[in-house]
Amino acid sequence: MVGGFSGRRIDTQYITPTLKELGLPAMAESGWLTRSLEQPYPYTLDYNGKISNKPVKQAFLNLIDFVEKNPYLAENTLVLLLYHVKQITKANKIKIIKISNFEKFDISTIINCLKEHFYFNYKTHGASKLPVLAFFAIYKILIKEVERYNSCILKDLGSHTASDRTSQSAGDLEILDKNQNLIEAIEIKHGKEIDLQMIRIAKDKIIKFNPRRYYIFSSANPEVKPSEITLIEAEIAKIRKEHGCLVITNGIIPTLKYYLRLINSIEDFVINYSTLIELDAELQAIHKVKWNEILSSVDNEG
Repeated sequence: MVGGFSGRRIDTQYITPTLKELGLPAMAESGWLTRSLEQPYPYTLDYNGKISNKPVKQAFLNLIDFVEKNPYLAENTLVLLLYHVKQITKANKIKIIKISNFEKFDISTIINCLKEHFYFNYKTHGASKLPVLAFFAIYKILIKEVERYNSCILKDLGSHTASDRTSQSAGDLEILDKNQNLIEAIEIKHGKEIDLQMIRIAKDKIIKFNPRRYYIFSSANPEVKPSEITLIEAEIAKIRKEHGCLVITNGIIPTLKYYLRLINSIEDFVINYSTLIELDAELQAIHKVKWNEILSSVDNEG
């Protein structure tokens, strides 16, 4: 192609929107920004880009090599790829069970269920989205029941595959007022300590999006990097003074436990979370099967 092409533009305008419209797995629109693909080398079999997943790298390069050597089979190759993606999508459609007796589910039980779901070793990617879905499930209730959120809107979830630097949102969750102005952003860090760099990235987003509050919740233990606590507190105070935004850090589990005490029906939370797990296209089948196992074990007790 004369002059080359913009992989990011094609992906943003055509590939990702089409895959999402078809209900198929899709990477974030900014996927082509990854440094492993942005290298000044052709995509030949000896490509130097550091694609960390070696089997994926070999499959990617061999596929391009095959199409370039057999251009008349390009359309057939695309059809075959879409067929396999569709089969994977079907395999990931797991029906989440309905709870027969919610009396067995108190706050302590739900927290234990969430811990098991979040921290299980799945040996695959995608688990970092589980606490994001849990917070989205509970904020769907808080937005209706907490007076501070009167007339506010919980923005739909975006892709969880975009990096902090390339994401076009302020956080994993965003709350807007009735005039569509961002008032709160919530960033979820699964298995990562809150460090000074995270606070600085948050500051950039605060300057850009101007929320009143910015939450960073982590599942790490401790949540905040001990060696940087003083620096982090100083940076948070500076953000408050210069930009008027309150930055709040806390643990994922303690925060969810507190929020569960605020809502009128913990049953609604379990239903919301289960529905999100069932419908999410970025999760693997194992994440959904595991939630079914957890619910079944509680529901069948006694």
